[in-house]
Amino acid sequence: MTRAEPRVASERATSAEEIAKRRYLESTGRRRFVHFWADFIRRRPLGTAGAVLIIVMLLAAAFADVIAPYDPTAINFPDLLKPPSPQHLLGADNFGRDVLSRVIFGSRTALLVGFTASLVGCTLGLVLGVAGAYLGGRTDQIIQRLMDVLLSFPLIVIAIAVVAALGAGEDKIINVIAAITVPIVPRVARVVRSSALSIVQMPYIEATRSVGAGAIRIMFRHIAPNVFAPYLIMLTAFLGQAILLEASLSFLGLGVFEPTASWGLMLRGAGMQFLQQAPWLAIAPGVAISMAVFGFNLFGDSLRDALDPRLRTG
Repeated sequence: MTRAEPRVASERATSAEEIAKRRYLESTGRRRFVHFWADFIRRRPLGTAGAVLIIVMLLAAAFADVIAPYDPTAINFPDLLKPPSPQHLLGADNFGRDVLSRVIFGSRTALLVGFTASLVGCTLGLVLGVAGAYLGGRTDQIIQRLMDVLLSFPLIVIAIAVVAALGAGEDKIINVIAAITVPIVPRVARVVRSSALSIVQMPYIEATRSVGAGAIRIMFRHIAPNVFAPYLIMLTAFLGQAILLEASLSFLGLGVFEPTASWGLMLRGAGMQFLQQAPWLAIAPGVAISMAVFGFNLFGDSLRDALDPRLRTG
């Protein structure tokens, strides 16, 4: 190898890097968005499978009135505990209600509680994590000790305590959402704070402070956008847990009440009472819960790998 060859190779590498930079800067946000998801689908088949499950669930919830063959609350005693048949694909429950229709409408309850609780809980965790990392001192200590108290209890224990304190009832679904939101906050706050601590030390944060920018502007204009990736990952991860928590609370009698269609409520009522006589009453909502949680977990894990440079695989 001649002495000029390494220099030529270095120049080619530099040229390729400059071309890649120029192409990235010239590309629009829409092109980058399309490229990201195309690469996601190509490289992460499990995450794509999870996304498909989520899309199916979203479509079922959005078009439940069209897809469901029957009214989920309509009582029809002639079809009492009817097994799966062409008339009732997943059978009928102890009130003659179509199980398939109740599973489809149950996706609305699961997504309403899951999305709301995850979004509110993760956003509050983002605010507390960024505020603690930037303000530091006594403020950070107070926030972290409060988070420690909440983290010392399992998710389901805090959720049961909150909903028991606020009260459960047919028209109190907001209490169920609050009960699931509370245990999510500290877990997100810790992850966001750990990411924000490294950003606070960056020179551009000090430069922004030196030109007179206020704390609120620095926290939410310069720090928060840089911790959006872990926030988004936690949001997708906790969606599955929130759906599982809603089903658990409904199963324990602390969630939604009849005649609202809920997967946990279906398991608690006829699903347990007629388990041997009509096993389809427990199998249908159980599979729905499993597939929903499985889909969100697969998608969340793959999204984490795609957004975190340290976890990217070839």
